[in-house]
Amino acid sequence: MRAMILAAGRGERLRPLTDRIPKPLVEIDGKPLIEYHLEALAGAGFREIAINQGHLGDLLPETLGDGSRWGIHIHWSDEQPEALETGGGIFKALPLLGQAPFLVVNGDILTDYPFSRLRAVKCDWAHLVMVPNPAHNPEGDFSLQGALIRQQGIDKLTFSGIGVYHPRLFENCQAGKFSLVPLLRAAMDNHIVTGEFFSGAWDDIGTLERLDSLR
Repeated sequence: MRAMILAAGRGERLRPLTDRIPKPLVEIDGKPLIEYHLEALAGAGFREIAINQGHLGDLLPETLGDGSRWGIHIHWSDEQPEALETGGGIFKALPLLGQAPFLVVNGDILTDYPFSRLRAVKCDWAHLVMVPNPAHNPEGDFSLQGALIRQQGIDKLTFSGIGVYHPRLFENCQAGKFSLVPLLRAAMDNHIVTGEFFSGAWDDIGTLERLDSLR
């Protein structure tokens, strides 16, 4: 299984830090956030990892190189000068991700989720990891009912930004800028999105306040 780290976002809410570096290079305990993902993915057995580049994206390969220090191979998907959002970014990177289901993780979260668990998951369309609702998203996103993800339902949970997707989820898409969320919602309506609950460490580093709190 291959993996992708979504790293092209502008990081407006993390300014002024992101005026000089891309969001994934913001440091936690002296280490760029994206390196935590690379270490965890490498430790889970992933060897081929795609990373998309957007705002100040040239700094990413300058900092991370080809991935050899983690025993992996990084494939770069350049979206400069304008990032393509989650759906468009994944769609552009599909040639780097192969024909089998692949893992995608948001570059602006910090978690101890065991990525090795997803290497064995059966994914015909999409499989999402859900977490307890944080203070900044108290209403949650989707409902986990058994093994299926629904748009509506009681006890909604928050989508962690970690998922496995089959390339067929994108088969009717066209190149350009678009969000992943409408694709997932349409698939949920067809009862083909599975999911799981994770209660371990998970933080969304989306704002200066949340970054300072985590630090």
